[in-house]
Amino acid sequence: MSAPFIWIILPIILAILLWIPRRANITAFLGGLSALFLAALAWLLPIDTALRLSATVSFKLSASLEILGRQISISSEEGPLLVLIYGIASLWFFGSSAAGIARRLVPIGMAITALFVASLAVEPFLYAALIIQTATLIAVPLLSPPKQKPGRGIIRFLIYQTLAMPFILFAGWLLAGVESSPGDIELVVQSATLLALGFSFLLAIFPLYTWIPLIIEEATPYAVGFILWLLPSATFLFMLSFLDRYAWLREFPQLPMALRAAGLLMITTGGIWAAFQRHLGRMMGYATIVNTGFLLLSLSLFRDYQLSAFFLLLTPQALGLAVWALALSVLKLREGSLEFSDIQGTIQRYPIVFTGLLLAHFSAAALPLLASFPPILAVWEGIARQTLVGALWLGAGLAGLFTGAIRTLAVSVMASEKSFWEINGSWLQNTLIGIGVLFILILGVFPQLLHPLLVNLPLAFEHLGG
Repeated sequence: MSAPFIWIILPIILAILLWIPRRANITAFLGGLSALFLAALAWLLPIDTALRLSATVSFKLSASLEILGRQISISSEEGPLLVLIYGIASLWFFGSSAAGIARRLVPIGMAITALFVASLAVEPFLYAALIIQTATLIAVPLLSPPKQKPGRGIIRFLIYQTLAMPFILFAGWLLAGVESSPGDIELVVQSATLLALGFSFLLAIFPLYTWIPLIIEEATPYAVGFILWLLPSATFLFMLSFLDRYAWLREFPQLPMALRAAGLLMITTGGIWAAFQRHLGRMMGYATIVNTGFLLLSLSLFRDYQLSAFFLLLTPQALGLAVWALALSVLKLREGSLEFSDIQGTIQRYPIVFTGLLLAHFSAAALPLLASFPPILAVWEGIARQTLVGALWLGAGLAGLFTGAIRTLAVSVMASEKSFWEINGSWLQNTLIGIGVLFILILGVFPQLLHPLLVNLPLAFEHLGG
């Protein structure tokens, strides 16, 4: 048996089988349990190392598998990445029933997750761009339900993700020439420019993120949140594979400056736009733009921090986004709208739901003692050492995001004097959001709990974090 079979082919088979159950809660439970089991296997099973089961029986999990003449390889150093990806995916799958979207999200989400893992393992690695495009196409039915005409946001999402592929593939063709003649400055600049354009489309770098606030108004917030977690995470890991493979690229003098400029632009514009929104879903969309900006900033510091700041951000961001998206989905299911004018005073009817929503929002804005505060503080400190002006722009973006959270809190408490406190929402919805809130608080107070997992994640990239 091989590692690619367990963590790529098997999840795709499971994605097909998960269409069978008729009840959404069964689909969500089986999907979450399957993803959790795959994460546990990645934690426990050594890859390409003989494992003695008894005195006469041994087992070895091979690292490679050949499919259609292409090599798919998962090394032992990539095991922690699999734990992170499938572990976080299990959280999304468990919560999908409470969001009312388990029948579509779990099987499609499992297939997309497997494809993104394949994009990290395929050789030649440029085939990863085609695999990511396939995953994007599969995501469309998740975002646009059957018999519903796709909106502008979904169409724009598909167009931008598709436009990224030619740039990345053509850059890969030029990279072969750069390796043979690294002194050709013109070829180096052309390759770097094409890569920058390709990843700008994939990551929705300013001004290419206009589809994000649009798509949240058109689709279920939980489905959009899942895509906004998985797609940037996989794209960033794909970007790291480029940096790790090509020495000239990671030593490119302008690279940290470009990453820092893009990150600050994302944080500042996303945070300021969030301060003026009157729709809770659009506000979450701009918060994900800010999250992407922080990931870009953490990569700009890789020469100082290696990849520790980058991986420290991933888990709190994913947790906060999952709680936020679930809270929005519950409100949309029960109230029918996420406009400020329609949710005034609803905190008295949904206290647990709004607690999750507000804490996730404040966590994204780096409120102390919440999950995202420690990694954001580390990135902020690193940027301040390089440029004080950049640190001030970063603070302006966070201030905008914080202002949006205060406005949400103010609107939610505008209840009439005759209204009473009550707890609406199912026990499953309130329990899952309550658990998410608990973990946001725990990771904010004890961020070192993630250390056993995070310490080995950079080893997957030999020249960047090994």
